[in-house]
Amino acid sequence: MNGAFLIVVFTVLGAAIGFGIAWFIMRRIGDTKIANAEEFARKVIAEAEKEAEIKKKEALLEAKEEWYKVKSNFERELQNRRNEIQKVERRLLDKEGGIDKKLEALARREKDIQNRERTLSGREKGITLREQEMDKAIQMQNEKLERIAQMTAEEAKRELKGNLLAEAKVEAAAAIKEIKENAERNAEKEAREVIISAIYRCAADHTVESTVSVVNLPNEEMKGRIIGREGRNIRSFETATGIDVIVDDTPEAVILSGYDPVRREVARMALEKLITDGRIHPTRIEEVVEKSQKEMEMIIRETGEQACFDVGVQGLHLDIIKLLGKLRYRTSYGQNVLQHSKEVAILAGLMAAELGLDPNIAKRGGLLHDIGKAIDRETEGTHTEIGANFLSRLGESPIR
Repeated sequence: MNGAFLIVVFTVLGAAIGFGIAWFIMRRIGDTKIANAEEFARKVIAEAEKEAEIKKKEALLEAKEEWYKVKSNFERELQNRRNEIQKVERRLLDKEGGIDKKLEALARREKDIQNRERTLSGREKGITLREQEMDKAIQMQNEKLERIAQMTAEEAKRELKGNLLAEAKVEAAAAIKEIKENAERNAEKEAREVIISAIYRCAADHTVESTVSVVNLPNEEMKGRIIGREGRNIRSFETATGIDVIVDDTPEAVILSGYDPVRREVARMALEKLITDGRIHPTRIEEVVEKSQKEMEMIIRETGEQACFDVGVQGLHLDIIKLLGKLRYRTSYGQNVLQHSKEVAILAGLMAAELGLDPNIAKRGGLLHDIGKAIDRETEGTHTEIGANFLSRLGESPIR
């Protein structure tokens, strides 16, 4: 038992000694780490202080450089401002010098004007005195003349006026007689020259048209298609257009006959379209004829407007323009009436210009002088009466 107790005692003592040794060793190690940490901290602090000092110096240097830059920029701007101010001062000085010179010139001019005014006033006084002297002299001369002629001034004026009028009448009568004789001698010659000059300056085309139009066919078979079964196609065509279709022995052609040139042209256009299309039957004929009539209305209007433009006539009523377009399809004495009207308008304008008259009025009258021929087949009377009445209803004045 004592042995076991001793073992326990020794074990406890060994453990206590081992714990003490271990505690001592751990303490030494902790002290060493603390010392190392403190040394590291001191080194870090020292390095941080050095870096802070370096950064401080760098910041000071940058601040100084920035300050120098700002200073140099400010000085440069200040110098520029000073230079500008100096330039402005020099310009102001120059302007002041110019103003001084102008003031001096104005002063000299004022002196010159004052001198001239004094001179003029002196001349006016002299002229006034001379006028007074002249009036007195004239009065004295008139008195002498009255004593010599034994007539007053009014009586002398009346006598002189009567003599002058008698002489003027005689001279005027002689001049009128001479002018009349010269005019009679030269009138015919000048009229010929005016007409010839106008004709030379105007060239007109002449065309000859009859009451028939020829339509060419692609082949002889087309004649049968135009006639149709039992003649229904040709009857429908003649009814729709009012134009006679003559199918004879003329090879590859048919003849359209009618006194109305506009209807004949519509028939020609419609027949050519039917031949090109190939579909020829009563319904199609009516459609094509109606379409051709509308196209003809557009052509007539455009033709009338072009005629007005060609001769330089403006402001015509639309119905008048349409009638002018219809004259394209009318002939008279072997000449196209629209072309003839344009020719007359140009000739009338040229002759009016040669005679010093208004060429616009002359051209307007020349263009419209045969307008009645576009409607004389529809109304009784001469084409001049029909045209005059028609133009009067549409507001055309006889003097225009």
